Amino acid sequence: MSELLRIENLSAGYGEAVVLHDISFSLGEGQTLALLGRNGTGKTTLINTLAGATRQHAGTITLGGNALHKLPSHQRAAVGIGWVPQERNIFKSLTVHENLTAVERPGRWNAQRVYEMFPRLAERKSNLGTQLSGGEQQMLAVGRALVVNPTLLLLDEPLEGLAPIIVEELLRAIRRITRDEGLAAIVVEQHPQAILAISDEAVVLDHGTVVHADHAATLRTQPEVLDRLLGVSR
Repeated sequence: MSELLRIENLSAGYGEAVVLHDISFSLGEGQTLALLGRNGTGKTTLINTLAGATRQHAGTITLGGNALHKLPSHQRAAVGIGWVPQERNIFKSLTVHENLTAVERPGRWNAQRVYEMFPRLAERKSNLGTQLSGGEQQMLAVGRALVVNPTLLLLDEPLEGLAPIIVEELLRAIRRITRDEGLAAIVVEQHPQAILAISDEAVVLDHGTVVHADHAATLRTQPEVLDRLLGVSR
């Protein structure tokens, strides 16, 4: 398996405040990585750093042979980053269809494929972003990230605050995107067992550093390790 992403000795944060310290790990093409840790340990900062939304103080990020750390945020989609931030960042004054077509880039993912994966969005393609439920907005945020046709999808707590039925629908979609479609992804999630079940690798952060890295399947069978690292095993 070819390497897709390599992070070496990364330090980053906001302004002069350094949140991440000497982060290093790699991810292969088509692999999914579960990014775990208690609240405030740097998970969102790492996702934001990959997307170009923080200040990088040291280290390198390479994506598919491109020096990602040298690129401004607006150029990172062009080299393969698809980003679903916690805030979702959909265009609320545009319709569902306009949200998708406004950012669409050539490739296998387009608005029609998004509608096939999320039939709720197909039913609401003429609705404005403001007229969608929280779960529908999250589906649209995932769809918007897919239609830029990335090589690496970044998902920052995609299940947070959603009803159980929507959580199951989104988990099925993420499983399809990663397992069936083979799109590499990094997923931040507060429900470790749910995301470890559909991941290949796992990295745990604490105080902005990597404190544990293992195969996701191995970590999933070690509730005592999850308890120690996260304070929760379910």
